[in-house]
Amino acid sequence: MESSAFKDSTSDKMFTVLNGLFLIVVSLLVLYPLIYIVSASFSSPSAVLSGKVWLWPVEPTLRGYEAVFEYKRVWTGFANSLFYTGVGTLVNVAITITGAYALSRKDLKGRQFIMMLCVFTMLFHAGLIPVYLVVQDLGLLNTRWSLILPTALAVWNLIIARTFFQITIPDEMLEASQIDGCSDFQFFFKIVLPLSAPIIAVLCLFYAVGHWNQYFQALLYLRDPGLQPLQMVLRDILVRNEVNASLIMDVRVAAEQDGLRQLLKYSLIVVASVPILIIYPFVQKHFVKGVMIGSLKG
Repeated sequence: MESSAFKDSTSDKMFTVLNGLFLIVVSLLVLYPLIYIVSASFSSPSAVLSGKVWLWPVEPTLRGYEAVFEYKRVWTGFANSLFYTGVGTLVNVAITITGAYALSRKDLKGRQFIMMLCVFTMLFHAGLIPVYLVVQDLGLLNTRWSLILPTALAVWNLIIARTFFQITIPDEMLEASQIDGCSDFQFFFKIVLPLSAPIIAVLCLFYAVGHWNQYFQALLYLRDPGLQPLQMVLRDILVRNEVNASLIMDVRVAAEQDGLRQLLKYSLIVVASVPILIIYPFVQKHFVKGVMIGSLKG
């Protein structure tokens, strides 16, 4: 066959060019708000208020970050978010991995019925008020566990993990270990878990991002400011525009209160995003593999 037969036609080349231009435009639309937020966080309050910031920082300063770390609620919210993310992710992954492995075992009686019940909860939800009443009756209102236990298991992640085990852990491996006298617990902890690093990394990322970004549950269940996560602090600044100038100490002398509020918004958004950006590179190498393997079959 002649090599010319493999050349792209004019319409194919046009599609490639137009597709590339479209992707460039979409990328710019996505990246520009992020660049603007970072630039505004390093600009002076007067430059942010006057609208001088477009792409690069104007009158570069660290006043916004100084104000963030001098604002006491930020430290409390940051510590709370670390607790909810760390403990919540640990609980989520433990329940998801053990439940998914059990449901992947063919010798588990009634596993199809159990799986059907789990999937049913994805399609039909009781609603906000019944869930709130359950949390209230369990005595979880205004406690740290109200942000952890009600979301202890995500069914979609359970399905992905179960599929991963079905593909990665063959029945022959289990039979061989049983012949050697390996119990179910030994097989799970010594063989299954070491082979499950990709899916565990994916689950950790999914759950950690969810816990770090959650604010709606905190808005419903938490009344004590000392228990609220960082996203609630950010919400108060962004939506309700609540910043107590008396808590900002020396920074309020350097800028007007309105300008400082605007600067705090952008600086706090950057600070709140940094932890997830730090975690992602460590799990990225497992991310694609875990998702692809876990999505081959249901």
